[in-house]
Amino acid sequence: MANTEASLKDALTSIDGAIGAALVDYTSGMALGTAGGGKDLDLAVAAAGNTDVVRAKVRTMELLGLKDEIEDILITLGSQYHLIRLLKGRGANGLFLYLALDKGRANLAMARHQLSRIESALEL
Repeated sequence: MANTEASLKDALTSIDGAIGAALVDYTSGMALGTAGGGKDLDLAVAAAGNTDVVRAKVRTMELLGLKDEIEDILITLGSQYHLIRLLKGRGANGLFLYLALDKGRANLAMARHQLSRIESALEL
């Protein structure tokens, strides 16, 4: 089991093309931990903005009557992928992992696989 800081650092080092990662509480929009980022990627702003994305998708699923769970949400930009993975399990309600990837260096399938592995090892 890994703590938040170790899990986010693992995402940056084990996922090709990773440029920033955060653990986010989507009830408040606050980042509970961050790794990477920089002047071109403000992870606090990304956490708050992606909270709106998650809330909108959850609300839409409720309106549609879909009785399913969101695994992840992918936002594809010209030069980046932004991957949002909603956490499941005890103590994880209302949390998501956010990962920003350089599109030219990332393997999206492997990034999803690695993020799932990191989620399963995350101790909250």
